[in-house]
Amino acid sequence: MTQLSSTASTCAAQWKMWRVKVFSVICFTAVYAAQGPQDDTRKPTLKLLSPWQDFFEKESVGFSCEDNSYDWEFTWYRNEKKIEVDVDQNLEEDQSYLNISSVTRSYQGVYACIALPMNNSGNSTGFSNTVNITVYDKTPKPTVSKVPDFNSMYVGETVNFTCKVDVSSGWKYQWYKDGNELPDTSETISIHLGLSGKVEYWCKATRGETTSTDISEKVQQDVLEIPVPSLKLVTPWLDVFPSERVKLSCVMDDTSDWTYTWYKGSLPVRADNVSFDSNGATLSISSASAAHVGQYICKGHLKDRSVNSSSSSGLDLKVYDKKPTVILTQDPEYKVMFPGESVSFSCHINVSTGWEYLWNKDSDPLTVSGNNYTISSVGITNSGSYTCKAKRGSDQAFLTESSQPVHLEVEGNKPKPSMIQQPDVNKVYTGESVSFECKVKLSSGWVYHWYKDGTQLPINNSSLNIHDATLSNNGTYKCMAIRDKTTYSTEHSDSRILHVSEIPIPSLKLVTPWLDVFPSERVKLSCVMDDTSDWTYTWYKGSLPVRADNVSFDSNGATLSISSASAAHVGQYICKGHLKDRSVNSSTSSGLDLKVYDKKPTVILTQDPEYKVMFPGESVSFSCHINVSTGWEYLWNKDSDPLTVSGNNYTISSVGITNSGSYTCKAKRGSDQAFLTESSQPVHLEVEGNKPKPSMIQQPDVNKVYTGESVSFECKVKPLSGWVYHWYKDGTQLPINNSSLNIHDATLSNSGTYKCMAIRDKTAYSTEHSDSRILRVSEIPVPSLKLVTPWLDVFPTESVKLSCGMDVTSDWTYTWFKDGQQVLAHTVSFDSDAATLSISSAAASHRGQYRCSGKLKSRSVSSNFSSVQTLDVHDTKPRVTLMQNPIHNVMHTGDSVSFSCHINVSSGWEYLWYKDGNQFAVSGNNHTISSVVRTNTGSYQCQVKRGRNTVFYSDQSQAVRLVIKERPLADITLLTGWSEVFSTDSLVLRCRVLESQDVWNYKWLKEGQQINVSLSEKYTVTPENNPEQSLYTCQGIRTGRPSYSKTSDSFKTKNLLLKRRVLLSISGFIFFAIIAIFIGCIVLRVFRKPGNGEDKPEETDLFLTMAQLKDRDDAPCPLVQYITDAELNASSKQEADENGTISGETTPLPISSQEDQAVTSESHDTTENNGGLVSFKQ
Repeated sequence: MTQLSSTASTCAAQWKMWRVKVFSVICFTAVYAAQGPQDDTRKPTLKLLSPWQDFFEKESVGFSCEDNSYDWEFTWYRNEKKIEVDVDQNLEEDQSYLNISSVTRSYQGVYACIALPMNNSGNSTGFSNTVNITVYDKTPKPTVSKVPDFNSMYVGETVNFTCKVDVSSGWKYQWYKDGNELPDTSETISIHLGLSGKVEYWCKATRGETTSTDISEKVQQDVLEIPVPSLKLVTPWLDVFPSERVKLSCVMDDTSDWTYTWYKGSLPVRADNVSFDSNGATLSISSASAAHVGQYICKGHLKDRSVNSSSSSGLDLKVYDKKPTVILTQDPEYKVMFPGESVSFSCHINVSTGWEYLWNKDSDPLTVSGNNYTISSVGITNSGSYTCKAKRGSDQAFLTESSQPVHLEVEGNKPKPSMIQQPDVNKVYTGESVSFECKVKLSSGWVYHWYKDGTQLPINNSSLNIHDATLSNNGTYKCMAIRDKTTYSTEHSDSRILHVSEIPIPSLKLVTPWLDVFPSERVKLSCVMDDTSDWTYTWYKGSLPVRADNVSFDSNGATLSISSASAAHVGQYICKGHLKDRSVNSSTSSGLDLKVYDKKPTVILTQDPEYKVMFPGESVSFSCHINVSTGWEYLWNKDSDPLTVSGNNYTISSVGITNSGSYTCKAKRGSDQAFLTESSQPVHLEVEGNKPKPSMIQQPDVNKVYTGESVSFECKVKPLSGWVYHWYKDGTQLPINNSSLNIHDATLSNSGTYKCMAIRDKTAYSTEHSDSRILRVSEIPVPSLKLVTPWLDVFPTESVKLSCGMDVTSDWTYTWFKDGQQVLAHTVSFDSDAATLSISSAAASHRGQYRCSGKLKSRSVSSNFSSVQTLDVHDTKPRVTLMQNPIHNVMHTGDSVSFSCHINVSSGWEYLWYKDGNQFAVSGNNHTISSVVRTNTGSYQCQVKRGRNTVFYSDQSQAVRLVIKERPLADITLLTGWSEVFSTDSLVLRCRVLESQDVWNYKWLKEGQQINVSLSEKYTVTPENNPEQSLYTCQGIRTGRPSYSKTSDSFKTKNLLLKRRVLLSISGFIFFAIIAIFIGCIVLRVFRKPGNGEDKPEETDLFLTMAQLKDRDDAPCPLVQYITDAELNASSKQEADENGTISGETTPLPISSQEDQAVTSESHDTTENNGGLVSFKQ
């Protein structure tokens, strides 16, 4: 609605402006006609300096009126009315230029100008061309469009967004994506879609510095991942036969606007041997062949758009080179069967699946499902030829060839076997062989059963053979047959009676003891008949008569002797008797098998148990074996020495060191000509004297493991064989018998002391316990993050160093994190194991929370995170403030002043002090001058620094100016005059501060101790308060500054009483002397006559008048000289000067001697009144 309203108002404004233009043209024409003389041939050119003619409120508009012929003055018109430029503050005129600094709707209209000569010497020009401007009261709202205009697009596509403002021109555009500004300011931007998801775009337009539109409506763009096509098999099989059909489909899940391309291997599938549906989604092979073999994949292409999917998964198509062979089998495989038997036919195809089987008998189809056809009870009708074939598929079924035929014959009558005897005689002799043969003429698969005298014999063959017939073989014999698979049975055969007569059997005996002999041994056999001696004997070895070339016989052949056996004599020996003069031969005697070995027998010596090393107390048995023949006598040896042992076993019940050695044995048999074997292989027995102690190895071989690790112990005993191991933890046996003890995911409960021992599996001999191994399982420590440099709040360019450490070991490497992200080495530096993080020059980017984690170098153990250290990097250098206490610009000598250097951020600062720009040595942030002097005057500043390798300096503080003036000096003067000594016994002292116009109070000190009197400038010294000589000083004090003066020079009094008596005596003497002189003078004047006037000497005044004394400064006064003791005072002054005391030069009557008491008098006024003797002369 806002957009429509804006468009409507724009149209109305344009229509109004058109009407204004027409009206303005008419008005300008009328005005022009009404004006005075004009030069209609000259018209200035009015130009709009802005590139557009429609404006928005607060924009600026500029015009220029150009005519280069004269120096003109210009008059401006809007809507035929003259514009009063001076009245409107928004209008600025500069010769031929008119500028509207901030337009409103009231400035809308048609503008023109006229040029007038500046000296009014000519005619004005005509009106210029008109320029119409439009002013809108509000800014438009841009619209956003996109091409292509799909709601959903795929990753990799490009979409163009256009920001359009329908009003005016000159716009610049700002684009936004999900609230973030985009750098592109074009009207149309191209976005290459990347990440999948929903993204919103909008824009706004700006013009100049003041005009900005509202933001547009948001346009949402859905970005999808390109789907992967799904390749499916429509027909059931991927292994097919020639001419079979195959159909594959390629499907996208999201839309149907896809077309598909098929590939076999890496090449596109051509349509000349396959077919596709309209969009290629289905690939059909109507008749498979070898050309279709391969792996098929497909790709999707979005219609009318450059969007291609990735390849689907592959399907491998296999095409056999020929039709499969169908095999028909019969079970049981009897060619002839009998009624009631069961038979099964099975039809097999060994390749592929999905077969449906078709059965035929004598070419007629059978209603049979599946690949098996069973006839549970055959009959005559089941005789015939059976075949089968297979098919699969529905629309276009694939049919195999028929199997080979299997013929089934069913015999109607039950068979009866025939029995034949060999030899076919009525009577046989014992020792003879008789055989019966049972035969069934029809079919096969028979199992035969024999019967003698009605009892079944344990024989299932078709033949019954009787060898060496005996009388017990007499009886009636018959047979029958049973099918082995169907248990179908025949009738019994006809019976046959066997008569056996006894024939004497020769007895074959072994004269020598053994039938298995070795080369060179002797053998003797004998053949004997029990009933008569009229027998001669024939010998056979195997089935051949024994020839006399390698044996010897006695006279009638009853004894066969072999003097030296060899391989040629091997075989079974039998003998037969032949009755003399009768053609009756006995049956063959029982056989004796003579075995002649090709070499001497091997003697095997075995040890039980087979431990190579044994320990004292264990038992061992040796066994000497010959695996052939018998009759052996065994001979034992140890280290080639014979042992007295009988039999083939030698047992040592408790071995010792002496039993160590190499054992052998051999065997012999026979007496007349003994046969002796070779010695057996030696068996070495080593008896270790010391009880073994197993060694225990730990992997990993560390003192401490951490929870979650795997650790194993290996227990080894040398020698390594025959041991069963027992493990112990903290003295308790563990249920483990292996040589290894493995601990997975170790916990704290696995901590303990481990050891092992071993026990022989056969002798139960036990070792000592191994050395204990303490397994310490600890929780994985948490690294300690510490600040190496002293501060966590630093300033730009300062260095920072953090350390990450484990308390337990140094085999750790460390990883650092700032605000959850791993710290990379391009912003900081690390040492070899990253245990120390160093920032050489701190910046704002280093600000954050740091923590670290550890990992063992050679083991997969990682710790948790350390605690957090927050590093704060200030933006600027710190400000240093210098403060003075007390805050006085002017101080006086002796005052105390303190400077304090302050910095309100961080810590660890070292303070540097400057006076008049020169550094001076002061430690700490306070500088105190306990007693200032004039040389302390100057400008003071401070600065801070910190750090060692890289020192960080702050800027210097503001300067504090300190001015030191000399503290005023207090001075003591004596107010008591010398003439007052006649009337008083006290001295009056006065204290004044020299060269000071301020009002002072004074404190008095006697011998350095303050006198408790009023703070008056005068102090009276009396004999009562000064019975002895005392040292007096004074000091001025006041509330202003300076608050006190320097202490005066010391003042020392003399004994006033003695001085007073001396003065009175002198005064009396002088008085009477003056009177005497005065009288003498009168006498002389009276009695002495003067001479001539020329010779008369000039009269000299003996005494000075009072006026003369006043006028003379150098008039000596004996009294004053006496009172002051100038010589004494001079020495005192000199002494005072040497002691550094300055005497007051303004004191008229200084009496500061250290030897005599002083009486002071006022310097000028007192001298003037009572300072000396006055002459009586007027």
